[in-house]
Amino acid sequence: MEKIEKNNPGLQLTRYAPTPSGFLHLGNIYSFILTYQLAKKYSAKILLRIDDLDRERVRKTYLQDIFHTLDFLELPYSFGPKNLNDFEQNYSQALRMPLYLDALEVLKNNGNLFACNCSRKKIQKISPNGFYNGSCRDRRLDFTEKNMAWRMLLSSNQELKIKDLINGDILCKVPEEIVDCVLKRKNGLPSYQLASVIDDLHFGTNLIIRGIDLWPSSLAQLYLSSLLPENTFSKAVFFHHSLMKDNEQKKLSKSEGALSIRYLRKSGKKKEDIFKAIGSWLGREAPTSNLEDFSFLQMIPLK
Repeated sequence: MEKIEKNNPGLQLTRYAPTPSGFLHLGNIYSFILTYQLAKKYSAKILLRIDDLDRERVRKTYLQDIFHTLDFLELPYSFGPKNLNDFEQNYSQALRMPLYLDALEVLKNNGNLFACNCSRKKIQKISPNGFYNGSCRDRRLDFTEKNMAWRMLLSSNQELKIKDLINGDILCKVPEEIVDCVLKRKNGLPSYQLASVIDDLHFGTNLIIRGIDLWPSSLAQLYLSSLLPENTFSKAVFFHHSLMKDNEQKKLSKSEGALSIRYLRKSGKKKEDIFKAIGSWLGREAPTSNLEDFSFLQMIPLK
């Protein structure tokens, strides 16, 4: 694969960013198809970025499933690991740990973080909606103590500007559920919010396509990036797509259930069947039996 041209402002880069905590399902593939079509429209390259930082949930079988699924559906990408061995040797997030830790030190030294020892049970007890209420903000707890999370000072009054693919610049307030989000977990590992920003800065991602459920994360990550040196993340363009749901209108989860690609593949389904199922969910009457049949997704305008 080609080498990523880092720090080239003319390079438009997007990514598939699966998490190997379960088997990929139809909703993941819809997101990948949308990413492929929009990358094609805007002459962007695609990076395969696998988020494997949560070692408690990562399994090799889930990692291998990512490569099997992309190969089975012939979903292309320009940069990233070719197989499991290549990923573990050259692309695992564990290899970028020094970048994450350096960023945390910068944020801590600049006064952008505070230590928190609240458990989920305590947060739930204090706040019935489960959202953190800032109870440790002024306690000045020691960052070095055991079982201490590091949170970013982020108020719901904070106004942010996000570059939206359809609507252009949008000014909005931070959603309550992402206020004072964790950047370093109690187990010492960087959180998804921090690692995702550092990875996008590292690789130069500037077209981010993700589910609408990650809208709060996008805002938190934009604010986080503004606290870091050489912030190019603020120039990224976002598109938040709708989510595929099951018969009970619940978001699809990663499992070996009937909607996982692994299950469908082992049940004898072909890639054409997968594409038809996604096309049907989108309400398309025209055939969607291959990747290029989804070119109608390129109709999304860029402001």
